[in-house]
Amino acid sequence: MTDDETRALVMDMYRAYREGDARRIADILDDEIDWVIYGPVEVFPFEGSRKGKVAVLNVLASIAKDYRLERYQNEVVIVEDDRAAVLSDVTFVQRSSDRKLRFRLVNFLRFRNGRLVEFREFADTFDVVEQALGQFIELPQAPPA
Repeated sequence: MTDDETRALVMDMYRAYREGDARRIADILDDEIDWVIYGPVEVFPFEGSRKGKVAVLNVLASIAKDYRLERYQNEVVIVEDDRAAVLSDVTFVQRSSDRKLRFRLVNFLRFRNGRLVEFREFADTFDVVEQALGQFIELPQAPPA
């Protein structure tokens, strides 16, 4: 794939996500996609590793069930051949508490034959967990050196 083809797919995919267009997202996902959102599954059950389009669509539905997307702004998009890295500033509203969670995400994507075959997502999960819980997490003091 060329850089322009990959960039067009990336922009289309994020636009579809912002617009809640599940059908368009499904069209972009490869049937055997390898999908990982890194983070604590005890707090965010939709995080973790998934294989296949159906599993990923279920994850996206789970996110939408618990969180309403308020803002998803791509700040940096870097494309090279069939790969892309995307830094985004996002705001979700937790449906159970109406609490806003604002944070940055980094996604690493790989495409093949016009389909997304690999997805990796990273965030400052400590910060996101504190926002989701609505409180600071008290940590034990480190012993003096």
